[in-house]
Amino acid sequence: MSKVGEVIRRGRRALAWWLAIAAAVHGAAIAIVVAVDLVRKRRDPPGGEFPHTPPRTLKIAESEVTVYTFGQHVYDAMLASIRSAERVIYFETFIWKSDEIGQLFKDELIAAAERGVEVYLVVDSWGNLVVDPRFKEMPELPTLHVRWFPFFRPGLLTMNVRKTGRDHRKLLIVDGAVGYVGGYNIGSLYATQWRDTHARLAGASVWELEDSFVDFWNENRKRHQPRLPDRGARAWEARIRGAENAPSRLLFPIRALYLQAMDRAEHHIYITQAYFIPDREILAALINAAQRGVTVRVLVPKVSNHVIADWAARTYYTQLLKAGVELWLFRGAMVHAKTMTVDGRWSTIGTANIDRMSMTGNFEVNLEIYDDALAEHMEQVFATDLTNASQLTLAQWSKRRPITRALEQLIKPFGPLL
Repeated sequence: MSKVGEVIRRGRRALAWWLAIAAAVHGAAIAIVVAVDLVRKRRDPPGGEFPHTPPRTLKIAESEVTVYTFGQHVYDAMLASIRSAERVIYFETFIWKSDEIGQLFKDELIAAAERGVEVYLVVDSWGNLVVDPRFKEMPELPTLHVRWFPFFRPGLLTMNVRKTGRDHRKLLIVDGAVGYVGGYNIGSLYATQWRDTHARLAGASVWELEDSFVDFWNENRKRHQPRLPDRGARAWEARIRGAENAPSRLLFPIRALYLQAMDRAEHHIYITQAYFIPDREILAALINAAQRGVTVRVLVPKVSNHVIADWAARTYYTQLLKAGVELWLFRGAMVHAKTMTVDGRWSTIGTANIDRMSMTGNFEVNLEIYDDALAEHMEQVFATDLTNASQLTLAQWSKRRPITRALEQLIKPFGPLL
C-alpha cells in the first residue's frame, strides 16, 4: 500500500473514531438530561393549576374574535359549533388523544357526518404515534372524509425540504361561519392542565382559516377523495389575516410576520412560547429591539413537556439577558401558547412555535390581527400569566453550575432539529 493510501486509511479511521466519540458524548448528555427530568417529574409532578383570563369576544371589522386561554372553555365552544353544523366541517389537528375528550370529539364528528354534514378530517400520523390504533378507526360513511398525514415523509432521506415537515396545525371551520385556530391539541390533559391560547373567528374573516384548510386538503388528499372548491375571499379585510407555512411550496410567511413586527416595534414586545429556540435572525431582531429601548418580555415554561427543547432554548438565555430581554418562567403547568403582541396594535395567535421546525419546517397557521382592543386584551392575558411566573435575571443565570453549562453546549446542536 502506498504512503498516500495509508494516510487516507488512517484519516478515515480517525474520523470514524471522532464521530463515534462525539455521538457517544452527545448521546450521554441527552440521556443525563432526560433521566434527571424523569426523576424531577416523579418527585414534583406538575399540578396543572394556573390563573387564566376568561374568554372575551371583540368586534373587528365585519368579524368577531374570541380569545380562549383555558382548554375546557374552547372545547365546549368547538363542540357546540360541531353540533350546530348544517353543511360542512373542516377539522385538523396534530394530536388527538384517545381519552374522554378525544372520544367526545370523535363521537360528535361522526354524528355530524351521519346526519348528512360533509366532514373532512386531517390528522398527523406522527403526532398520534402512541394513540390506540382502535381509536383511529373511522366508520365508512359517504360524508366522512379522513386523511392521515403520512408518518414517513420521503424528503427526510432525499434532503428535499418540500417533502418534509409535520402537519402541526390545529383548525376547526364549521359551515364557513365560525373557525378556530391556536395551540390546543385535543385531549383531556389539555382541557384543564395546560395553559394555551386559541382564537375563534366568526364572520367574513373565517375565510382566512377556511382557505388554509382547503389549500392543504387539495394538496394532500388521496386520489379518490373529493377536491374542495376554492371560493376566494368574501371580503378584503387586512386587519385580520391568515398566514400559513407550507414547506411543500417553500412558503414560510409566519416567520416573516414575526420578524417584521419585531423590527417595527417602538415600545414593547410580549411573547408567549412553548418552545423558544430562535434562529439567528429572530434572535438578532429581539436583541436589536431591546437595545433600542423596546421592552421585550418572553414567557416560556419553567419546565416544558420536552426537556431537550428546554435545554436547547437555554443556550440563548445569556445573549438575551445581556441585551436586556426579559425572560419569564411559567410555573406549575405547561404553557403551550404561541402568541405575540406588539405596541398595543398588533397581535398573532396560532400554531407556530419560535423554533426551526415551526418557522421553516412544519405546516403551520397563524392569525395576524391589527386591532388596538385585541392587542390590549392580549396584554391583559400576558399580565395574568406573569402573576404565575418568575423573572430570570442575568445574575441568577450566571450562577448555574459548570456541568449545567457543559450539558447545554452538548445539547445545543440539536436545537435546529426541534
